[in-house]
Amino acid sequence: MAGLLGTSSSTAIFVSRPLYSTSKSSIPSLSLPFGQSHGRKLYGGVGVQLKKGRSQFQVAVSNVATEINPAEKAQKLTSEENQRPVYPFAAIVGQDEMKLCLLLNVIDPKIGGVMIMGDRGTGKSTTVRSLVDLLPEIRVVAGDPFNSDPEDPESMGTEVRESILKGEQLSVLMTKINMVDLPLGATEDRVCGTIDIEKALTEGVKAFEPGLLAKANRGILYVDEVNLLDDHLVDVLLDSAASGWNTVEREGISISHPARFILIGSGNPEEGELRPQLLDRFGMHAQVGTVRDAELRVKIVEERARFDKNPKEFRDSYKTEQEKLQEQISSARNNLSAVQIDHALRVKISKVCAELNVDGLRGDIVTNRAAKALAALKGRDTVTAEDIATVIPNCLRHRLRKDPLESIDSGLLVIEKFYEVFS
Repeated sequence: MAGLLGTSSSTAIFVSRPLYSTSKSSIPSLSLPFGQSHGRKLYGGVGVQLKKGRSQFQVAVSNVATEINPAEKAQKLTSEENQRPVYPFAAIVGQDEMKLCLLLNVIDPKIGGVMIMGDRGTGKSTTVRSLVDLLPEIRVVAGDPFNSDPEDPESMGTEVRESILKGEQLSVLMTKINMVDLPLGATEDRVCGTIDIEKALTEGVKAFEPGLLAKANRGILYVDEVNLLDDHLVDVLLDSAASGWNTVEREGISISHPARFILIGSGNPEEGELRPQLLDRFGMHAQVGTVRDAELRVKIVEERARFDKNPKEFRDSYKTEQEKLQEQISSARNNLSAVQIDHALRVKISKVCAELNVDGLRGDIVTNRAAKALAALKGRDTVTAEDIATVIPNCLRHRLRKDPLESIDSGLLVIEKFYEVFS
């Protein structure tokens, strides 16, 4: 899905020991701060004794012209054309709550994903998969199976960290965020990855074949019908979602790699409830209902017929809207760090959580993050009470304790308590 974008000129970034340029033009260098502590520097948790004074590692950035082979360019275009066409996100009619939750998670992945529950045939899977076209680009170490971040040691694979410590050069590429589908029938080895025991015994090396969790690092992991997922796979997801790392233990060999992903799940509540431990790992919860308006239903049927008849022409008709949405998401991601939320609003958010008896502090944290992401999406640098009112039902609805005798929707309970506190 995610391909590397080739251009006539790209930026190549190398991590190496201090560079001394002999050319006429000097190359700017930046120190690479992974954390330090009294004479020692910590590189991804590895203590390295350094001499005081000059930094041992530097980053040199230089513009390098790259020529793309005509045959390679044609091959990329052919592969893009042969991919299964995806329904455009901008063409989804209605389901605003679900679309907003997905967009906020793309803007701020630390929100923690979204759980989408609703009737069958309401476009849950179609909407999630249509998000592919809107995903932004990220910087990754070239050739690394874990999509390692060249600047964040917490998102680096072990080999990348060791290469940095040795002073080896690492090229960095821009690539789209990955979206990985987790099939219900997947085996644990396919999800976690597996160790080649034969190679380990004969050659004495740890030969690791990465799984879906490795591919989903710094991306999106989508589980359709998540409430039907086998318990052992749910345990694997819980472990990775909690720690951000996936560890494979087999025959005395242990291999770990980063597994930080946005977890998106969808399902039909009639087919079974989700385990509360997994439900709590989803940052937001969206409820999807069947569209009742006759005019909207007709429009959805007509749009789908147009897409089935000529997918390329249909996608082209929404190209402008898709590009505008991409620009809006990119701008929001860039401005997210500048968004501020008043202390009084933070106190009121926590008061709502406390009065609703929400367990833990995830509800407080996610509501703050989602409100800031919504303000960034709207192009503002301050959060308003209206932003909080929009996102707080989705952040707290699934965290309330279930009362079997309660007939009112949990989202309405959250809204009622919000207006009681904020008024």
